[in-house]
This record gives sequence, C-alpha cells and structure tokens, in this order.
Amino acid sequence: MLRDFHLDSPHKQLEFARTMRRKPTFAESLLWDKLRRKQLDNYYFRRQHSLLNYIADFYCHSKKLIIEVDGDIHNSKKAIEKDHDRDYVLKDLGYTIIRFTNSEILEDINSVTRKISEVLKSI
Repeated sequence: MLRDFHLDSPHKQLEFARTMRRKPTFAESLLWDKLRRKQLDNYYFRRQHSLLNYIADFYCHSKKLIIEVDGDIHNSKKAIEKDHDRDYVLKDLGYTIIRFTNSEILEDINSVTRKISEVLKSI
C-alpha cells in the first residue's frame, strides 16, 4: 500500500525525502506554513514526498498535484533539462505540476497561494 502511494519509490529515495523534510529552504518553510493542516481549501498536502525516483516539494494526493519550489540551482541548463524530463514522466502519469521560484514565494506568498487554489479548483 505505502509503495503504491509512492509509486514504488526505492527505499533509499524514501529515506532521502525524510532527510529533506528536516532541512527546508526558507521559501519552502514559508509555503508549508500556508499548506499544512489543510489550511488551503481543506486539501491535505505532504512535503518532500517521494514518487518513483523523484521527490516532490509538496504533493496533494487527492488531486495528484505537485508543487515545486525552484531556487537558483534550477536555472542551470542541466537542471532545466532534468526538471523537464521529470515533469514529462509525471505528467504522463496524470500528475499536474506547478512551479514557483523562491522569489515568488518570498515576495508575494498570497499570490502564490491564490494560484495554487485556482489550480486545485481546475483539476
């Protein structure tokens, strides 16, 4: 059952996700404060959730929504290609993926949560 919830993620990946939950970025912490405990439209979110060989920053299982928080490291050519490949695989499996930069979250968290709410209502 748990393996299905994580799309057969390897045990090592599950452990890495657990480690990542202990070290969030400031932007991730700020967004988590708005998503946790069903605060956003009564939807339950998980953070650093493992799916296949990937880790979603935030994940709403009931809507198959993945939210990614992209820092500067995501601006390199290699990271952009990796993110594109990952998004392609997950979208092909029926997941919706939205991305926000650290700056967007830090500068206007309310706009970010409105956008997430709109996406939740549309899927």
